[in-house]
Parts: sequence; C-alpha cells; structure tokens
Amino acid sequence: QVQLVESGGGMVQAGDSLRLSCAASGLPFSRYAVAWFRQAPGKEREFVAARSGISGNADYADSVKGRFTISRDNAKNTAYLQMNILTPEDTAVYYCAARPLTVIFSPDEYDLWGRGTQVTVSS
Repeated sequence: QVQLVESGGGMVQAGDSLRLSCAASGLPFSRYAVAWFRQAPGKEREFVAARSGISGNADYADSVKGRFTISRDNAKNTAYLQMNILTPEDTAVYYCAARPLTVIFSPDEYDLWGRGTQVTVSS
C-alpha cells in the first residue's frame, strides 16, 4: 500500500522553528520527487518546496526561500521540511506529495498525498 504520512506540525510563536517529516512506504522513494504544499483556511493549496528524486535539486516558493529547507533521506524513505523564522503567514495545513522523477509546481500533477499536518504560528 502506497502511503505518505506527515508529522511534526504544531503550535509555535513567530520566529520559532519546526521540522516536518514525510514518511513514505510502498513506492520506490528514490525515484520520486517529493514536494511540500500548504493550504491556509479559505485559500488554495500552494507550492512550498520540492526536491527531485534523481538530481536532488531543490525548488522553493519565493515566500519561503532562505527560511525553509527541504531534504530527503532515501535510505529512510523520508523527506523533511525544516522551517525557520516562522511567521503567522506560514500558518496552514502542510501536505507532503510525491510524483515520479521530476518536480512540478502544480498540485494537480501529484497523485500521491499525505493527510497533512497543521502548523499554527502565533504573533
């Protein structure tokens, strides 16, 4: 059974850090690009960061560049999102998604999703 499971969300204050994890099972993880998306109440799901399965190149939304870092440990079938200097604008449900090989920024191109983890940042 293919599964993505996020963890690590929580409630923090502005300026704090969190690390999200995405544990994958049932797929050849190293051959999949992994992405993080987020969705705030009343807003569309938006791209946050992604790392390809081949080259390992990372891409970031402009709003998180310099603050968030996506990484992956293929031996553990796990991807991570280190989030630093969090702001209230980062409050959202964060989703992990995967697709074969290459990174695409549109959520419509991903058919593997986790259930999400809530991140709440207070001012």
